[in-house]
Amino acid sequence: MIDMAKIFFTIGMIFILIGLGTYLVGKFPGAGKLPGDILIKKENFTFYFPLATCLLISLIVSVILHILRKR
Repeated sequence: MIDMAKIFFTIGMIFILIGLGTYLVGKFPGAGKLPGDILIKKENFTFYFPLATCLLISLIVSVILHILRKR
């Protein structure tokens, strides 16, 4: 049986990595402003969904993991 502390630690580390990743992505010029990202602005409402950015990050992570698995 897996210890609950290990589960919470793992979940916490995942959240830290996600937060660090979103912080670093914002530092790259043009990141989050790709064609295909959805931005809807109205009077008191703004909706932003980085669809193209998510797809690009997913592709990069998939390629890296594929390369690491081949070793």
